[in-house]
Formats: sequence, structure tokens, C-alpha cells
Amino acid sequence: MTNRMSEFADAMRHSPGLARLAVVRWVNQFGDGFFQAALGGAILFNPERQTEPIAIAVGFVVLLLPYSLIGPFIGTMLDRWDRRLVIVWAAVIRCGLVAAASIVLFASINGPILLLIALAAIGVSRFVLSGLSASLPNVVAQQHLVPANAVLVTLGAGFAGLGASASILVVSLVGEGDVGSGTATAVSILAPLAGGVAAWGFAQGSLGPGRLTMLLTRSQRTWRTEVAAVATGLATGARAVWHSPGVTTALAALGAHRITFGVNTLIMVLLLQDPEGSLRLPGGLAGFGLAIAATATGMVIAAVLMPFVIPRLGRTRTIVSGVILALAAQVVFVRMLDQDSLIIAAFLFGIAGQSIKLCSDAAMQIEIPDGKRGRVFALQDMVFNAAFVAAIAIAASFVAPDGRSISLVYAGAVIYALALAGIALNARRRVRNRWFW
Repeated sequence: MTNRMSEFADAMRHSPGLARLAVVRWVNQFGDGFFQAALGGAILFNPERQTEPIAIAVGFVVLLLPYSLIGPFIGTMLDRWDRRLVIVWAAVIRCGLVAAASIVLFASINGPILLLIALAAIGVSRFVLSGLSASLPNVVAQQHLVPANAVLVTLGAGFAGLGASASILVVSLVGEGDVGSGTATAVSILAPLAGGVAAWGFAQGSLGPGRLTMLLTRSQRTWRTEVAAVATGLATGARAVWHSPGVTTALAALGAHRITFGVNTLIMVLLLQDPEGSLRLPGGLAGFGLAIAATATGMVIAAVLMPFVIPRLGRTRTIVSGVILALAAQVVFVRMLDQDSLIIAAFLFGIAGQSIKLCSDAAMQIEIPDGKRGRVFALQDMVFNAAFVAAIAIAASFVAPDGRSISLVYAGAVIYALALAGIALNARRRVRNRWFW
């Protein structure tokens, strides 16, 4: 990692905008961890709000699925509008939504309003991350993309975990319930505020899209052309993915991982609600925080290792290794269906998932043209979120009330196996005489 930090420092010397982009990204991810952990305390482990499998599934669907469906269309904005202004305005909107969520919690207002506000806040945050990822190749040269991605993701995962831990600490100090969660939510408004101020410091147009694209779309922009461009965003992104086999492989693996991770998340939440479910580790909100920390630790380790692994194995082999690791964690640790084993699995899933995600980001930044990159990153967000919530929604109809459903565990293992088969077929589509790794 020392070498990568040195390369990152060298990239910052040649690309002054990288430091500012890093600040925007890390502050945003810290705020994400803080806000989402506060919501976890408010929705999943709040003694004032009853939570059962179907309610958990509905919460995740309301939080993530609507943005997943419109994300690829909204991604068109990242390829037609000044990404700097998009990120700044997204930060302003997020501040308002976080403030509204804290008011709802302090007022102990029941009903869907909290979930709807959280939906919008998390969706805007994912939109910002898509914009930052699409902007990176406009800030650093291609030869610096891998070390820049490695350091940005490594510290980003750490900041997200730190934000979640800080949020849980605030709730533990103030007290669980709506007041504690509302206080943590209110504090989290500082992150998007700081991120927006930092993003404002970029020069106009410096984050892309290219000047020619901006000029063409500006001269041709009418309400009719804007609506048409947004409506075709999904198809354009999907075609770009299909014509880039490396990106197709990455998204297939990412989708499989998120499906299984969604099922495992539902199982874990139900197990954590059972005070008798753990052998040694805490349950409830504290156990939830421990699971987040374990996943974040695995993500950091993956980001440290991947800059050394990817050049030696290549992206496809690295993705396959990540899927195999996740499959092993599924059949060895998740199968035991106790909280302690699931914490270990969360750590391994953090390594596997982040390895796949890093390969996916690198493939899109290298193989996808700048004029389509925003839509493809938004399509990745759709896969990332929609696979997760769809898995939870389906699993909620079959999972046992205490979370101990071995059939769902084996279903996750089968999904990983199918992903490996799909990667093999996709590799043959590209290089017919070579095996997939």
C-alpha cells in the first residue's frame, strides 16, 4: 500500500484536482456511513418501531429500488450537464433531505414518510458517487487510474465504516429510539455540506463531460431533446456494457454478489434481533455496527491488495477469485446461521465484493468513452441496488422469522456458481479459444 500511496501522491502532484475530488468523495462516504447507520438504528433496531421480515424488505425496497430504476436515466445528466454543478446541487438537496429526516425522527412521526425521505437522500448520494467515479478520468491520467482508484476506495471504505461507527456511538450516548437516531441524523448533515463546498471549488467543466459534448448538447438542448435523452439512457448504457466484455463480466459478478448479499443481510438482521442468537458477540444495533465494521475492514484490505493482484492476474481472474471467495464464505460460514459466523462472513464478503467492484470501476473508466461513462456508472448503480433489494423482497416471503433458513443460504451459493458459468460464457464470446481465467 505504501507504493500505491506514493503513486497517489505523484498523481496529485501532476493533477491538483485529485486532492479536491478525494475530499468530496471521502466526506460524502463518511456522511453515507453516518446517515445509513442512524437509519439502521431508527428502522431496524429501534424498540419504538416493530420490524419483521416483510417490513424490513419493504424498507429496503422503498429506500433503494426507485432510484435503481431511474438511475440509468438520470445518469444521462452526467454525460450532458456540467458534473461539477450536478454534484454541488446534489449536495444542497441532500442537506435538505437529511434535515427533514431528522425532524421526522424527533417528532416520532410514523408511516412511510421517513422511508420516502431516506429514499431520496440515499439516491442523491449514490448519484454523487456515480458522478465522482465518472469524473475521475478527467482529473488524472489513465496510467494513474489504478493507484488513484485503490487509494480513493481504500480510504473511502474506511471513512464509511468510521462514519457508521461514529453514528452508532452518538446513538449509544444519546440513547436508542427516535431521539438518538434523530440526533445522529442531524449531525450527519455536516458531511454533504462540506462535500458541496469542496465540489464548488472545481473549475467549470473540469469534471466533464468533454467540452465538445457540452457544446453540442447545449446548442441542441430543448425540453423534447432532454426528455428523449433521459428516456434512452438505459438502452445507451446497456449497449455500451454489451460492447465491452470486461464490463459485462464485472456487472454479472457484481449482480450475483449483491443478490446473495441481500439475502444474507436479511438473515443477519433477523438473527441480530434475537438476543439468544450469538455465541459471544453482541446483537441488536451494536451487532449491526460490528457487521458494518467487519465488511468495511474487508473492503479496505481488498483495496490494499487489488493494485498488486489485478496487474498480475488481470481483471477477469481477479473477479473470478472474488466470486469463489464469496462462494466459500457462503457455504462455510453463512451456512452455520449464527451471528458470530455471519460477522466472519461479512468480513470475507467485504473483500470479495470490493475486489469485484474495483475491477468493475477500472473496466468502466478505461473501456467506456467519456460521453457514455455516466450512464454506464448509473447502470452499475442499478445493478448494485436493484439486485440487493429484489433479493431481500423475494427472500422475505420465505425466510424464517428468526432468520434460520438454510435453503436461502444454499440458493445464494447456487447464484455464485451461476455467475461463474456466466463469466465463462462471456469470456468465450470475446476470446473463443481461451478459458475464462
